[in-house]
Formats: sequence, structure tokens, C-alpha cells
Amino acid sequence: MGLFSKFKKNEPAGPVEWLIVGLGNPGAKYLRTRHNSGWLTIDNLSAKLGVEVTRAKFKSLTANAEISGKKCLLMKPTTMMNRSGEAVVEAMNFYKLPIERVLVICDDISLDVGKLRIRRKGSDGGQKGLRSIITLTGSEDFTRIKIGVGAKPHPDYDLAAWVTSEFTDKEKPAVFEAFEKASEAVKLIVGGETDRAMNLYN
Repeated sequence: MGLFSKFKKNEPAGPVEWLIVGLGNPGAKYLRTRHNSGWLTIDNLSAKLGVEVTRAKFKSLTANAEISGKKCLLMKPTTMMNRSGEAVVEAMNFYKLPIERVLVICDDISLDVGKLRIRRKGSDGGQKGLRSIITLTGSEDFTRIKIGVGAKPHPDYDLAAWVTSEFTDKEKPAVFEAFEKASEAVKLIVGGETDRAMNLYN
């Protein structure tokens, strides 16, 4: 209880100005998989901010946090990846936020492990969580931080099996560094320095 109270004190009061959404799948078997890179980044970021993303709200695990002087809601949607948009839309509607105040963190199989790509907007690129958000919000105009998880080992490899596999010991240093960089990029983007984030981390 004492530990929880310590974390609670770090949560700011007042209206939420940004949604920081890390995509992933709920359940122990998915916890440390490639597809959960968004969730893992939120875990990294929340530890730095001194909050626990454990409150169930908007079909997500959530926590309020102050980032770059802005009141943010950290979100880990618990809907399964291909329904992530449901959580985002609920939170957007509740706080009356425009799509431009949504920042999404997700995995990307087209990037080498640990590589980051920050974009102000764009298509889903085959990522089903992004597809759900775009479909349900009707907009591609949200910033996203993509974390490279590597391509399938060979063309015949099952995609679902690949993205729900865990990083190898050899890959872990690069991906942990990516979570660190993505967390720093979140701070810059929320602070209005998206161009700087792109220059530093793309």
C-alpha cells in the first residue's frame, strides 16, 4: 500500500491533454513478445515517471502522468491488438481530444530490431492496431512511434507466430535501448518538439 501511495502522488490532477497509447495484447503469454513493444515502452516510460499503469479505464490499463508540462493519460489497451481503436475512441470522446493529441507506440516488422521510426501521420502499414485506430477514428493524422521488431526469418514463417514470439537474448540490448529512446521521444513530441524527436531518433 505504501508503494502504491508513492506512485499515486505523482499523478497530476486536472483534465487530460494527451493520450499516450502503447499497443499490445493482454495476457501473460504475450507480455514480452515483439507485438507488445508498445506496452513495454509504456512500462519503461511509466517507471521513469513514477506511476503505475494499472487502473482499468477505457478498455485499457491506465495512469495519469505529467510529461513536458502536459497532463497525459498513459494507456495500454486490453482489447487485443486488432481492436485497439475502441480504447482510443472511448478516451478521446471522454476527454474531447482531437486526433492530433493522440500518440501511438507500436511494433513494426519492416524495421530492423531496435530501429525507431517516428511519423506525424500515415497509413497503418499492415499493423492491425494502427488499422483499428484509423478505422474507428476516421483519421490517419496522429503521431506514431514505430519500434522495429525485425522481419520474419523466412517468407513461409507464420506472421502471427513471429510477432507473438519473444526477443532473443542477442536482440534484447537493442530493443531495450529502443524502449529508452522511444520514451525520450514521447517527452519531446508532447512538448511540441516532434521535428527534434524525428531528427534524433529516426
